[in-house]
Amino acid sequence: MANRKKKLGKSKARPRAADYTSPARLEKIFAGLDQLFPQAQCALRHENAFQLLVATILSAQCTDERVNKVTPELFAKYPAAEDFAALPQSVLEQEIRSTGFFRNKAKNLIGAAKKIVSDFRGQVPRTMEEMLTLPGVARKTANVVLGTAFGLPTGVVVDTHVFRIARRLKLSKQKTPEKVEQNLIKLVPEDRWISFGHQVIWFGRKICHARRPLCPDCPLEPICDSPDKTV
Repeated sequence: MANRKKKLGKSKARPRAADYTSPARLEKIFAGLDQLFPQAQCALRHENAFQLLVATILSAQCTDERVNKVTPELFAKYPAAEDFAALPQSVLEQEIRSTGFFRNKAKNLIGAAKKIVSDFRGQVPRTMEEMLTLPGVARKTANVVLGTAFGLPTGVVVDTHVFRIARRLKLSKQKTPEKVEQNLIKLVPEDRWISFGHQVIWFGRKICHARRPLCPDCPLEPICDSPDKTV
């Protein structure tokens, strides 16, 4: 029995569940993200809120790189909501075909543009409630536009990267983006909601990859005990 107690005493203590969201651990996460991406910004190229809305809708199930190849010519032809609202769906489908799911995206883009023109005088609305009335817009898209275009912290963007990393770092055990966001809103200070989303997205792209995270290069490695770790 004595030998057994000695062996157990040498085992590495794992954090209690409550420790994963302790203020001290959260500060280490914020500091690590600040170290890696102090000036993190949205990767989607845009010149105004409507263009960002279009690009964000196009980015569903598509890479930002692909979207950024499509949008310059698209916005040169159709710069405003009024232009999109007047487009036949078949025409827009061909313009955005390479982004995938182009039929549904074209339908939503035209529907959103028409509603912006008819209900909001051609301007992208600035509240979550109004944004969610636009076709093709859920909380992720609304948070991207409201945070990036207007600087309004309405929530935390939860895309595939943020969803994965929040669970890896045990900031949430939830299984839907909406519920993960609600957990993050409680843990992340409001003045970090916008920057935190951008930072974690870049963190997921550059370091915390889905299949093989670059743990030796990660400043968060000492406080992460994910089973996906590569060290």
